[in-house]
Amino acid sequence: MLQQKLTEIARRHDVPGMAAGVLSGDRIVHAAHGVTNLDNPQPVDEHTLFHLASVTKTFTATALVRLAAAGRLDLAAPVRDFVPELRLADPASTAEITVHQLLNHTAGLEWNLIDGEQATLEGFAGELARLPIIGRPGERASYSQAGYNLAGLVIERVTGLPYEKVVADLALRPAGLERTVFGLDEVVRHRFAVGHNPDGDGRLRPATPWSSWPAGARGNHPGGGIASSVSDLLRWARHHLDSADLHAMTEPTVPLRASSLGDAFGIAWFLRDVGGVRAVGHGGSGNGQFAELLIVPSRDFAVVSLANAGPAGYPANQEVIGWALADWLGVREQEIQPLAYDDERAREIAGRYELDAMDLEIATDGAGLTLAVGIKPAMRAASEADMPPDYAAAALGLLPDDEYVITEGGLAGQRGYLTRDADGTVIGADLAGRLFRRVR
Repeated sequence: MLQQKLTEIARRHDVPGMAAGVLSGDRIVHAAHGVTNLDNPQPVDEHTLFHLASVTKTFTATALVRLAAAGRLDLAAPVRDFVPELRLADPASTAEITVHQLLNHTAGLEWNLIDGEQATLEGFAGELARLPIIGRPGERASYSQAGYNLAGLVIERVTGLPYEKVVADLALRPAGLERTVFGLDEVVRHRFAVGHNPDGDGRLRPATPWSSWPAGARGNHPGGGIASSVSDLLRWARHHLDSADLHAMTEPTVPLRASSLGDAFGIAWFLRDVGGVRAVGHGGSGNGQFAELLIVPSRDFAVVSLANAGPAGYPANQEVIGWALADWLGVREQEIQPLAYDDERAREIAGRYELDAMDLEIATDGAGLTLAVGIKPAMRAASEADMPPDYAAAALGLLPDDEYVITEGGLAGQRGYLTRDADGTVIGADLAGRLFRRVR
């Protein structure tokens, strides 16, 4: 059934290549569809490497948790104990941020440096004074790639070894992962998927660069540099299910509000209830590639879906995950019904919101609301590489308590909420765990 469903979903979403897998107790099922690259097609199978992007964070966190268990560091310690030269936009935050706050996205760092192409983690950390601070450490959760790249430098300072070697020693090898690697030099030794994005005519074209950052940009490895396969990701899930020393990573550390990604952060993992069962997972989006891993510990269950087209790969993966949960476990996400359109509320929130790399536009035509999100035009114009397409304006429905849900398009089902200041003025919009600040 998995093979039939995967083929149906991939064709309907026009994704050139997908791979999926289910782990249920001792049973493992794989499925694959299509090709790695429309210009140089090779069949996708369960061993084909895809860029995992942010799923990498689960590997970085695992290495730090194991270093802490070995007495090499205290996760509650300030980051400056290990990176004394650290300078951030806010001096107080520089002194206060802890390693644990990097791992559960409460450090107050915005998403990432726009030009995060540094060849070393030291180089990346040296630029962090340019990154806006969105709140005091521990004040709120906001997803940060930059925080995880800084955590990678902590790993190097604690061990005196390259980040990638420590992750291999403490995470990849203990889990028996044979096809999980960093960087194109390692990726090209295996069969690998190439991302695809639509051109101006809507035709899918292979994406360049292969990952979201140029080759050699090690400064982004800890937050998003790993490539892996369905077969290895199911082993990774089994390793976390079986390793008692890692179970604390799935305990809630900070709540998430109105997010389709989860209702809390553990250590790296997003935690959420699906049909009354607790699930832990992480997704990743690269340049025309999307990855999803979801684990249900109480059912000894995991599902993986990988796709090589943007933006269609995201909803395709979500559909695979939802089908597997329903078919194998009999659990389903609860459908959310937006409120009737309210013109006064709509005009109050309409406007532009931004973070360092992206703009978010909420608009109303007097009958409905839409949300569009994409890369900043100046950043896109300055880049010599192809960049992922923007998400076109899609219908947005309001919910109680300043929450909302996107009801169509590539982000259908994504939830978020609005932030107000002390006077009640809307000053921010959260989407996908990230805070977009309102532009006046």
